Amino acid sequence: MNILLTGVTGFVGRRLAYSLIENKNIKVRCLVRNKRKLDQSFIENFEIVEGDTFDLKKLDEALRDIDVAVYLIHMMSENDDYISLEKKSAENFIAIAKENGVKRIIYLGGLGRYQDASRHLRSRLMTGEILSKFNESVKLIWFRTGVIIGSGSASFEILRNLVEKLPIMIAPKWTKTKTCPIYIDDVIEYLRAAIFLKDEINEVIDIGLEQISFKEMILSTAKVMGLKRYIFTINFLTPRLSAYWLVFLTPVNFKIAKELIMGLKSETIKINDNAKIYFPEIKTLDFETSVRKAIHEIEENQVLSRWCDSSQGLACDVPYTTEISKAIYKESLSSKFSPELGPSVFEVCANAGGKNGWFALNFLWALRGLIDKLFGGYGTNRSRRESSNLRIGDAIDFWKLVDFQPGKRILLEAQMIIPGKGWLEFVINYDTLIQTAYYYPNGLGGRLYWYSMIPFHKIIFRLMIKRILSRAKILYERRVS
Repeated sequence: MNILLTGVTGFVGRRLAYSLIENKNIKVRCLVRNKRKLDQSFIENFEIVEGDTFDLKKLDEALRDIDVAVYLIHMMSENDDYISLEKKSAENFIAIAKENGVKRIIYLGGLGRYQDASRHLRSRLMTGEILSKFNESVKLIWFRTGVIIGSGSASFEILRNLVEKLPIMIAPKWTKTKTCPIYIDDVIEYLRAAIFLKDEINEVIDIGLEQISFKEMILSTAKVMGLKRYIFTINFLTPRLSAYWLVFLTPVNFKIAKELIMGLKSETIKINDNAKIYFPEIKTLDFETSVRKAIHEIEENQVLSRWCDSSQGLACDVPYTTEISKAIYKESLSSKFSPELGPSVFEVCANAGGKNGWFALNFLWALRGLIDKLFGGYGTNRSRRESSNLRIGDAIDFWKLVDFQPGKRILLEAQMIIPGKGWLEFVINYDTLIQTAYYYPNGLGGRLYWYSMIPFHKIIFRLMIKRILSRAKILYERRVS
């Protein structure tokens, strides 16, 4: 069987791809926008086509000789026109799939009804209808789910952060809305089962647990975490106010928070029992067990994928080539060290961010994160996927890792809200650590921003490079002693 996976750098897609690596009875091809974001294990085990659903030649190459295609593409991003992009993407995919004789498409969308669905959920429903356009020749198994519980899920990150940070919550009325949550591993089980299903079916299959409100999910999560939480519901919190509320307390930025809240305003409940009919062998985990497993995964640093790994426009994508060459302002510091310290110096640099901090004046980094949150950005809430390991595309506080050359180079692209574009680079050149900030300003405001930050940069960067080398020396001495 020849299988095409899309969305393998995203939260669900990456986990599905991991689950198929050991299966030697299938051939897996991945369509990705940026090969550099893939884990090495994918490159070694799968065929890779670099392109997207808007490049018809690449799409044709990806779908050639494919039996089953898994469509996990979602365009929700900073781009307000994402619905038209979703429509075009799905139309291209189903047309080229039909031309290539693809037998089955598997699609994961959201629960909900057009009548009262948010813009985000309507786009998910629209995509499913487009993919079912030629269902006599190209069968469609269309899974629909509510909130996905799992380490790295945007919805779960919101849930967990609210529970951790607020003993008493003044909650909007949408917290009473019902949904049918499901654990991420159960989603993967359904997708895998659909790939190998022998029956040729066209079906919409609703998956998830029994109905539960977001308020009930908060209280159940608190119970699992051993916390006592109190929730008082009021009716005058608008989606915009609610989005700002989430921005300050959770890792998501304003636009994504608003889209998620608009989705939570609508009931997302199951309307069929087709999951039991076609996949009776799959037994889904209850809500509290799902939360317990997700938290354990976070605590053990085993997060395979996160909501901000996916290629969602400016919010999460890593460019094909960095635009660092455009930078017109640059501030660089370097310091020499004993050559044997090189691996330790690189390791310290690679551990920056999250709970590890930024080596110097961490309260200023936290203040910068708070300012970013005030303007609707990510702040430092996203932290890190793991405390040590890195892969291209990882979010680290308000940075995104865009280049990683082990032992040599780390390049971070700024995702805080600034009037321009910025990068922070660490380079190990034999016995020298070179730390460089690059900046490409946007207009006069961008230039004024750069000059206003120079005094802070000079203090912070000098302290950073000094502390990095100090920590590296301690790390090296521990290892040789």
